[in-house]
Amino acid sequence: MSSDVLTVFPTDPYWQPSRVGGTRAAALAAELAPVGRRTAPVPTEPRWHEGVVFVDCGSNFEAVGCRLCGTPLELTWWSQAVDARAVGGFEDLEVLMPCCAAVHSLNDLDYRWPCGFARFDVPIWNPERDWLEEWDLAAIGKVLGHPVRQVRAHY
Repeated sequence: MSSDVLTVFPTDPYWQPSRVGGTRAAALAAELAPVGRRTAPVPTEPRWHEGVVFVDCGSNFEAVGCRLCGTPLELTWWSQAVDARAVGGFEDLEVLMPCCAAVHSLNDLDYRWPCGFARFDVPIWNPERDWLEEWDLAAIGKVLGHPVRQVRAHY
């Protein structure tokens, strides 16, 4: 059986909230994107990671490009760049872009569908809605104490 996961996480991949802030943000996210009734409910729990992790979009992943010059990136190059930084626990996300020779963060590439990196996230399994609206993200960010973004994954 397949699952969808809507994950909310800080825009800064290295930032983590307090336990209180993270728990409150998870409660608000669960309220704004309730778990669907069609599947067995999985509680919406905040997760603090020891190091930075990749927040992927599962089978929704289509392509990745350079946000600086707009060039599509080869998936082989992108995979090697991610794998090389994973060895160090994603302590450094900066890469030299093969297209325009600029230094850019893997976190800020043009992912189709959105992806990112984080040390804290709130996964919502099988939510009743596809995406949160900008004002929903702003409300979660306010409770969390940091702006947030979202990723929709299908597994």
